[in-house]
This record gives sequence, structure tokens and C-alpha cells, in this order.
Amino acid sequence: MKIIVCVKQVPNTNQIKINPETGTLIREGVPAILNPDDANALEEALKVKDANPETTVTVITMGPPQAKEMLQECVAMGADEGILLSDRALGGSDTWATSNAVAAGIRKVGAFDLIFAGRQAIDGDTAQVGPQIAEKLGIPQVTYATELDIDGDSVIVKRALEDGYEKLKVKMPCVITAIKELNTPRYMSIRGILKGAKQEIKVWSADDIGVDRSVVGLKASPTNVFKSFTPKPKGAGLTVEGDTAKEKAANLMADMKARHII
Repeated sequence: MKIIVCVKQVPNTNQIKINPETGTLIREGVPAILNPDDANALEEALKVKDANPETTVTVITMGPPQAKEMLQECVAMGADEGILLSDRALGGSDTWATSNAVAAGIRKVGAFDLIFAGRQAIDGDTAQVGPQIAEKLGIPQVTYATELDIDGDSVIVKRALEDGYEKLKVKMPCVITAIKELNTPRYMSIRGILKGAKQEIKVWSADDIGVDRSVVGLKASPTNVFKSFTPKPKGAGLTVEGDTAKEKAANLMADMKARHII
């Protein structure tokens, strides 16, 4: 079985700051990490590989040259190879343009059985790229996977809904997007870290993957972020004094009348 895992390097949202003048993210000095949902996607691929050692796992991402380090970490976790799509022509791509590029990269990789991706990236929270890749490749998809079993040439997936779950059986090849409930990502092993450090990461340009330049990059992106900002902190709340619930209610009513709220 051949599995492809789509991942993304994202800024650590615990240390994100916003430029108050431009409203954009300040990425300088902010550590980059493997997107959490993508770690779950990779773990599920590795679990399939554990059950069938002949399985190969290829990790693919689109990003700047420094994303190589993240791909090496994926190899250290157990992936067989990493592929980086990196080209100035791809810069500024929104989800639609990104899925065009990644789908082209996957076509270059060749035949596959399964594509795993995280539900969404923590720097965008769109949950669009995985499903869009499936559409561009013309294959079925199941999103929000919380359980997964391989059944011959099909995959049985338990999918999380807002008010429950549903079980679906889908033929391979297909795309599965993972949520954190699917599994617990493994740690890198010492042997894996050594392997990842030595692993040569393939770097493909827009020309290498044969993507039409008119459907990738900032100019080809139909959507863009108008503004990002940090909400102003709210003021201190009001503590209503009183020994009994009736007295507190009376004091609250009095305060609201004094503020002309009622």
C-alpha cells in the first residue's frame, strides 16, 4: 500500500503576535511546528504501516525552504520520504490555489492508495485544502475521521458530526482528514531522528510538478485575508454584593437602573 500524507508547517499559535499597524501576523522569531491535526494524519498512516510493513508513507507539503526541517521530523517519526513544493510562484496561495499545487505534486508522486490530511491548519482554520485536493484528483473523501479500519480495498471510517457519528465505507484511493480524537501522535525515536537528519528531502518547483501557473500563487487566489487583529481585552466584570439571592437581585437591578440599562 502507498500512502501520501499532506502536512503543513505553521507558526506556534501560543506565541503569535499581530502587527497593530498592518494587521498581519508577525512571523519573525515565532517558532514553526507541524500542524497538530496533520500530526494525527501522519500517525494514522504510520499505524497502517505498522500493520503492513510493506506500506510506504510519503509526506508532502508546500512552503518555504525551512519547511524541510518539519519534513525531516516526519521522517524521524516513521515516514519514508518527504517532498517539499517550494517556489516563489506558489507564494501567497489561498486554499484553492494551494490545493491546485498539492494535487499537482501528488500526481507527480504517482499511484497511491490513501491520502491523509489534517482536518485544518491552526493558522487558517478553513478545513478546505484536504477536501479540495480530493475534488481536484477526482476521488472520494471522508472528513473528520475519528476511527479508521482497512477492509480489503476499502476504508471504514467513523466520522464525527456535531450531534453524533456516522460510519462510512469508501473505496480506495480516497482522501481522509483526521481530527485529534483519531489517535495520539507518536514521539520521534533516536534512530528515527538520526534517519531524519540524514534524509534528503526532495524539493520540487512549480515547473517540476507541471502546475499551470495561472492557478497558483497570490494573483490566482480568489480569496485573501482582509485584516487580522487581536481583540481588545474586556474590562473587569461587576461583582454583585448581597447576603441572599433576593438581595443580590435587588442590588443588580439598582445598578442596572443607575447605568440606564433598564
